[in-house]
Amino acid sequence: MAEKTPVAQKKTPMAQKKTPVAQKKTPREFIPVKIAVLTVSDTRTFETDTSGKTAAALLEEAGHIIVTREIVTDNRDKVGEAFGRFIADAEIEVVISTGGTGVTPRDVTPEALAPHITKPIPGFGELFRAVSFEEIGTSTIQSRAEGALCDQTYIFVLPGSTGAVRTALNKILLQQLDYRHRPCNFVELLPRIRSEQED
Repeated sequence: MAEKTPVAQKKTPMAQKKTPVAQKKTPREFIPVKIAVLTVSDTRTFETDTSGKTAAALLEEAGHIIVTREIVTDNRDKVGEAFGRFIADAEIEVVISTGGTGVTPRDVTPEALAPHITKPIPGFGELFRAVSFEEIGTSTIQSRAEGALCDQTYIFVLPGSTGAVRTALNKILLQQLDYRHRPCNFVELLPRIRSEQED
């Protein structure tokens, strides 16, 4: 018997999946933030304060405005007074402090900040220690770095070492203080912080 040649079956084209059209996000313009830099130390001067210099330099390189840079000793009342002045100054939107976040008796920066806190930002300290762990291992547990909203001012207290300041700024804060950073950042919340009231 003659062999039958198989008839090629026409393939029915599969229904193409509809892929959602990606929404184009409107490009944002950079918004400079007005910042106070505070160094907490019994021994440093403006000449020897490498941490404060580093913080101010990195922030200015990013396009932000340093309104003031100050040094106070490791004294709870003096540190608290400086925080209070910065919070009351409508021109200052963010405060970056370095030093006084350890566990010795004269490490009092978190205690000086505590009475001023409106809303703590625990994620900052958690993320800082997680990032720092990759650099210095379990030694990061000794840092009490933290962030908080104080009335309408963001305050971030960093350790006194220059390396810790670089880590906090380069890996966390320079992104969160950049209005262009997505999906969210601290700067875009400032108008709401200034205008909204709790019920």
